[in-house]
Amino acid sequence: MNINNLKTRKIFVTTALPYANGKLHIGHIMEFIQADIWVRFQRMQKNIEVYFIGADDTHGVPVMLEAKKKKKKIEEFIYNINIERKKLLKKFYISFDNYYITDSIENHILSKKIYLYLRDKSKMISFKKVEQFFDLKKKIFLSDRYIKGTCPKCDALNQNSDFCEICGSVYSLMELKNPYSIFSNKKIIKKKSDHIFFLLSKKKCINFLSKWIFKKPKFQTEVINKAKEWLLKNNLKDWDISRDYPYFGIKIPDTLNKYFYVWLDAPIAYISSLKNFLDRKNINYNFFLKDKYTEQYHFIGKDIIYFHILFWPAILKFSKNKLPTNIFVHGFITINGKKLSKSNNYRICPLKYLNLGFNPEWLRYYIAYKLNSKIKDIDLNIDDFIYRINSDLIGKYINIPSRISKFICNNFNYKLNTNWGVKYYYLLRNIKGIFNNIYKFYEERNFKKVLYFIMKIINKINIYINFNKPWNFFKKDKNLQKICSYLLECFRIITIYLKPILPLLSIKIEKFLNINFLSWLDIKKTLPNNHSINYYKHLLKKVDLNIKEKLFKNFY
Repeated sequence: MNINNLKTRKIFVTTALPYANGKLHIGHIMEFIQADIWVRFQRMQKNIEVYFIGADDTHGVPVMLEAKKKKKKIEEFIYNINIERKKLLKKFYISFDNYYITDSIENHILSKKIYLYLRDKSKMISFKKVEQFFDLKKKIFLSDRYIKGTCPKCDALNQNSDFCEICGSVYSLMELKNPYSIFSNKKIIKKKSDHIFFLLSKKKCINFLSKWIFKKPKFQTEVINKAKEWLLKNNLKDWDISRDYPYFGIKIPDTLNKYFYVWLDAPIAYISSLKNFLDRKNINYNFFLKDKYTEQYHFIGKDIIYFHILFWPAILKFSKNKLPTNIFVHGFITINGKKLSKSNNYRICPLKYLNLGFNPEWLRYYIAYKLNSKIKDIDLNIDDFIYRINSDLIGKYINIPSRISKFICNNFNYKLNTNWGVKYYYLLRNIKGIFNNIYKFYEERNFKKVLYFIMKIINKINIYINFNKPWNFFKKDKNLQKICSYLLECFRIITIYLKPILPLLSIKIEKFLNINFLSWLDIKKTLPNNHSINYYKHLLKKVDLNIKEKLFKNFY
C-alpha cells in the first residue's frame, strides 16, 4: 500500500461510555486499549485527521444512589469520577483528544434538539401509558432501583427488586413480596404514567435499517447475523426513552417531570463531546460532522450490539445526523478462563495493577497479542502473560539493542556506519517487505496478526545476531560497526511497526536512537552515515515472577 497516495481522511473514533457509578474494570481498559492502538496507527499516517472522543455516562438512578451513598452532591460526584478516570487513562497511555461527561451543556442542548426533530419533523415519537409503582407519600413514580421488598424464594427482608443478596435468587419485580419505597419506607401501589417512545418498530424505520445494515459489507459477520435475527423475525419493539422524577438526567422539553432515559442521551454524548472539543479548537463542528468524507467509528462490547446497530443509527437517521461508518464489536475478557464477576470479586482493578508497579505497556502488548477483528472473548492467562512479556517483548525485541548497542558506543564513539553493501540488504528487505501486511492488519484491528508478523522478523534478527557473533569481532573492525548499525536500523523499523501498541517505549527508543518522531513514512528512510546514537539505558524490565502471587493476593 502506498501511503503517500492516500487521500486525506477525516476520522472520528469513540469508545462505549463507561457508567459513572463505580471504578473502571479491566474490560473497560481492554476496549480503550483496542481503540487507542487503532487511533495511534491512524495518527502515524501522513494524510489524516483523526479525533479520539470519549465520555463518562453520568445520568440515571445508579449514579444518584451512589452519590447519595457517598454523601456527595451528584454534580460533585460525577466531576470527581471524571477527573480520576482521566488520570487513570493517561497512565495506560489512552490518548483521548477529549474525555467528557454526558451531563454537559452541549449534551443537554443536542439531546433536546434531536428529540424535538424526531417528534416534530420525523414523527418518530409516540406517547403511551405505562403501569409503574408509585410512592403515595412522596407522590413520585419509582424505577426498579428505588424499590425493595421480601425475597419470594427465601423470605429475606429488604432485598433488591430483581435479586436477593442472601440466597442469590433472581426474580422479576412483580414476584417481589411486600414491595416498598426506599424513600418513604412505605408500601407502594401501581399507577399509570405517560411515557415517551421512539418508534423503532415503524415500517420506515425497519426499511431504513434493513437497507443500511445489509449494504454494509464491512460489518463483522456476527453483527450482520444478529441484525438479521432481529429484523427478519420482526422482533423490534418501540423504545421507552423517558423516565419519571426522581431521575438525574436531561429534562424532556414540554413535560413537567419527565427525563430522557440514559440510553437516549448517552450516545448523543459521542457527538456532543466531539463538539466540545472542536469548538475549543476553533474547528467548525457542523462542517466536520456533516462532511460526507468524515468517517465515524464506534468501538463497543458485544453486550450492546442491539442498541448500536439498531436504535442509535435510527436516532441519527431520523434526526438528520451522520450515520456511523462502522461499528467495531469485541468480546469480553476473562481471567485464567473465568468470567469477571463483581459479586464474587473476581476481577482485576486497573488502578491496583498500576499501584503495584506493573507496567501498563505489558498489558497493552498482551491485549494486542490476543485481539483480532472477531467478536470473541479473550483470556488474560497469567502464566502466558508473563511468558509473552519476558520471552517475546524483552527476551527477543529489547534483546536486540541491549546486545549490540554497546559495540557502537564503546568502539565507534556512538556513530553508525550505514554504508553497508548488498549482502546486508536481505534482512532489511524482509522487514520492509511485511509493511503491507502490517498496515492491512492494523487497519482491520487484527493486532494478533500484526504481532505474528513482527515476531517472525524479530526471530530472524536474533538468528542473524547469533550467526554473525559481533562479540567475536576485533573491537575497531569496520564490519563490526556495519553489522551493529545494520541491526539497529532493523530495530528502528520494527519499532515503527510496534509504536501504536507501545507508545512510551517508542519514545524511549527515539531518544536512544537520537531521532525525531517516527511515522510510517520513516520506514522508507535510512539512518544517515555517521549518525550518532545515545548511550543505551535499559528500556523495559521483565515481569517479576512473583506477579501471580501479588496479582491474586491483591485483586481477587
